[in-house]
Amino acid sequence: MKKRLLTGLQPSGTLTLGNFCGGINQVYNYQEQYDTFLFIPDLHSITVTQDPEELHKKIKEVVGLYLACGIDAQKTHIYIQSENLYHANLSWILECHAYFGELSRMHQFKEKSKNKENFTCGLYTYPILMASDILLYDAQVVPTGIDQKQHVELARNIAERFNNRYHGNYFVIPEPLIPNVGAKIRDLQNPEKKMSKSTSNPKSSIFLLDEEKAIRKKIMGAVTDNDASIKFDEENKPGVSNLLTIYSVLKNISIDETVRQFSGAGYGDLKKEVANVTIEKIMSIQEKYHEIMSSNVIDDILDEGRDYTVKLASEKYETIRKAVGLGR
Repeated sequence: MKKRLLTGLQPSGTLTLGNFCGGINQVYNYQEQYDTFLFIPDLHSITVTQDPEELHKKIKEVVGLYLACGIDAQKTHIYIQSENLYHANLSWILECHAYFGELSRMHQFKEKSKNKENFTCGLYTYPILMASDILLYDAQVVPTGIDQKQHVELARNIAERFNNRYHGNYFVIPEPLIPNVGAKIRDLQNPEKKMSKSTSNPKSSIFLLDEEKAIRKKIMGAVTDNDASIKFDEENKPGVSNLLTIYSVLKNISIDETVRQFSGAGYGDLKKEVANVTIEKIMSIQEKYHEIMSSNVIDDILDEGRDYTVKLASEKYETIRKAVGLGR
């Protein structure tokens, strides 16, 4: 029997090349190997204020892009988080088994709440909802970027605590799955940061719905350094290393092979080739995306994913509810 894998990507903002390399492309590669659960975490999106109409639109956009990137709905269960009420129900039970100190140490919370006078309680507690997303389906592996690994560790801690407290194997203990290449694509203008959907600088991120001209301009204007040598060194040459990573992921070759390919070349040559492979990939994705969005296939896929996952989630929730003594 295949191990179960679960992952999701928020529908706020437009998906970037970083989301493709570090997330969607990994799911594409894993869908043959694992029983894959791919959900749209729209409940997580409202930890910060969203425009309701825009959020509703983005949910379908994200699904369309997933499919256009090669995610096969016959091999992957695709569903919307908020259409399954058991995510929030289990989250409350887990919240009562998590500690204030654990949440206070979450790097993502510290980053997102920095210099803000007010922020929602949901921004503080959403790692527990994330744990619920994972534990509800007994997911054994969770693909994650380096910056999200801490959240999988929290899910593990809560699951182990619950199993010990109630003397049973109620939850499977999940493992983080971090890809060797492409786990973190960096900001083109500030390679110390990751590429973000919510960047305030449009030159920093390549979006999957960008026009060809914009993609080329952004990559040709990417920050590098004054050394002029093409080496993979994330600490001392983060900009160049980022371009090498993008090329490596999109060409499906190793970093070492990529570096050998550009031996003796200049930064201009590197940028030109990275732009070419990026444009080729994104234009192909966009062609498929527009075909998908003009059909009715998305609603059918989401209905099927909802019905399948609600059944599994209800069975797990009933087991957990009874374990803690709730209900009759």
